[in-house]
Amino acid sequence: MADHQRPPVPDRREALKAKHRRAIVAAAAELMTEIGGTDFTVDQLAARADVSRRTVFNHFTTVDDITVEVFHEMLGAVLDNVDANFAASAAEHPDDTSMFDQLAGALRATDLVTTITELTRIFGPDDGRRSARQAVLFERAVSDLGIRIAAITLRHHPEADPLEVDLMCGALVGGALVVVRHWEQSTGGVDSAESRRVWDELLERMISVNRAGFGALTPRTGAS
Repeated sequence: MADHQRPPVPDRREALKAKHRRAIVAAAAELMTEIGGTDFTVDQLAARADVSRRTVFNHFTTVDDITVEVFHEMLGAVLDNVDANFAASAAEHPDDTSMFDQLAGALRATDLVTTITELTRIFGPDDGRRSARQAVLFERAVSDLGIRIAAITLRHHPEADPLEVDLMCGALVGGALVVVRHWEQSTGGVDSAESRRVWDELLERMISVNRAGFGALTPRTGAS
């Protein structure tokens, strides 16, 4: 067989780098689950991943970067479900449902409580007791959600205006973060039938407010 017809030889160095990166992220996820937080050391991480400290820093600049990578993977599973539910919603109502309602339907159909409960267990509820570092990590973990959901929306609706899609998805994700805070305060961030009922109610209110627009909001009668 001529050289140009031979299949490419896998790059062992790149394969090893990918293996080490996966091991580091998996080790970080295990440690976060075990300790219920993010306060693990590089030495603990390296030992769990069976790599050297140097290898850890060859892949990540800081431990916080590793933590954010773990959260991105957690949220990636959520986004896969949003994508699948978006496709199902669009297929069920191809003509008579707005893009907003298709996305809202996808959010309703996605199990967000399981992931949020895990994030709450790691960070603690958003009741003012989170450290500055934890708050920054949480914001980093979800800051690109709007962008990623916008990409999903544009994949299903390539004819849509990217700015309008970004604004819509940013508003929904920002609203979801507010819902998380109110849900944690109301339920303690536990996963139960009652807490899921509260979540569904708060999510529906957020979707309703975004659909109607904030210009439609009026002060409550008798409010000071």
